[in-house]
Amino acid sequence: MFLRQSVTALPTVIVLAAGKGERFKASGGTQDKLQSLLCGQPVREHVLAAVRASGLPWHLVERTHTAHLTNPGMGDSIACGVAATPDAQGWLILPADLPLIQVSTLLKVAMALSEHEVVTPCYQGQQGHPVGFGLGCRAALSQLRGDQGARSVLAHHEVYRVAVDDDGCVLDVDTVDVLVLAELRLQEKRMYVGGH
Repeated sequence: MFLRQSVTALPTVIVLAAGKGERFKASGGTQDKLQSLLCGQPVREHVLAAVRASGLPWHLVERTHTAHLTNPGMGDSIACGVAATPDAQGWLILPADLPLIQVSTLLKVAMALSEHEVVTPCYQGQQGHPVGFGLGCRAALSQLRGDQGARSVLAHHEVYRVAVDDDGCVLDVDTVDVLVLAELRLQEKRMYVGGH
């Protein structure tokens, strides 16, 4: 069942920052990937800057929020974020390792939630983040556990894909090589903006 939201009922961005970053460490990373510097700022801060600039309400889920669980995964983090935002009018689930995410992508997904129950941004055919969920998904999101994230919820809903011109929605810093690539892309964007 789809519970239609009004355009003025903005969803809450749940920023997921509770992961262990095992792939990043296995690739040679020497610290927490979210604290790794990207153009002088931690990866996580780039994500939070975009979220703040969007004007959407938001909630950060950190390891301290899931520390009481045995071997928590992304599903547990999502459930924790939904439980912590009982007045939310929907949710945008955004991993904190997407430092190039654009404000426009957050807003496009948020606006599409006024017409659709589940929304994902799509960049050149690739499904990205954040994934938007309407109010009708609250119970299912609240019961998520383990490392599968919200795949089970996606499998039971028609997913609306909104086209975006934002490689930042698919470029997650899971390895040191991707961190280097993100640094280059961010420098290119800054040079382009500075030169125009």
